[in-house]
Amino acid sequence: MPSIPARLFSHLLAVAGSGALSAGAPLFNLSIPKSGYGVRRDIAYGDDPRMRLDLYVPDALNAPAPVILFFYGGSWQSGSKDIYRAFGQAFASAGIIAAVADYRLYPQVKYPDFVADGAQALRFVHERVAEHGGDPARLFLSGHSAGAYVAAMLACDPAYLGAARTDSNWIRGVIGVSGPYDFLPLYDPVLVDIFGGDRVMATQPIKYARNRTPPMLLAHGTADTTVGAGNSRRMAQRLREAGNAVELIEYKGAGHLGIILSLAHGFRGNTTLRDDMLRFIGRS
Repeated sequence: MPSIPARLFSHLLAVAGSGALSAGAPLFNLSIPKSGYGVRRDIAYGDDPRMRLDLYVPDALNAPAPVILFFYGGSWQSGSKDIYRAFGQAFASAGIIAAVADYRLYPQVKYPDFVADGAQALRFVHERVAEHGGDPARLFLSGHSAGAYVAAMLACDPAYLGAARTDSNWIRGVIGVSGPYDFLPLYDPVLVDIFGGDRVMATQPIKYARNRTPPMLLAHGTADTTVGAGNSRRMAQRLREAGNAVELIEYKGAGHLGIILSLAHGFRGNTTLRDDMLRFIGRS
């Protein structure tokens, strides 16, 4: 099987996240095993062309499987499910159905529309995953970076679930990887536009962390200079203060892209993230 050097693999993730997908995505996926699971592509969960998801389904399921719904990062401005075969394979190879969802991005939409899209994806997966062998009673949310923000907002702020006619009890647990949960004030003019101001506290997941939430696993690299690890530390502290179940794991030396890369086949020795996520899913 062809292999891709770690430096090139990380570069392709960054390039693909910036929107240059036509060349980057096929090369990015070259080293990912394609046996042991099937992919159901471009399943619509809403009317907009961006409201699509891919399902990675393990072969020969003998019983309804746990399900993980994943939202990728890209500063709410870029990204594509097409470059996340590595995530799908990481969990389908462990007997878990993985749903990787696209969602609408800036400038097409601003906050809170991408969170609302996440709620629609959750509703769709809960209602339809049994058709593919999934167990809707064991449905987990996950995300990296901006996607972890989406997952956390869905878990912590009941307004989005209510608007989509969903229920927080549908969420068995939440896994946030390198998530921005407490990132005010904003200085980037694009982010100020996305979130309607530089200090709008209502946009912050940490504001809602005192609500009752599903169990959460917050994962962060100590060398993350894009989204500082303090986001996860402060979020975990607020959740604990409210009596919510939360586990914080920090990976020494892992950066913002390196941590999500460590889920990919051939790079799993870089962190224990995949094992930690599987343990969390198995016990929740």
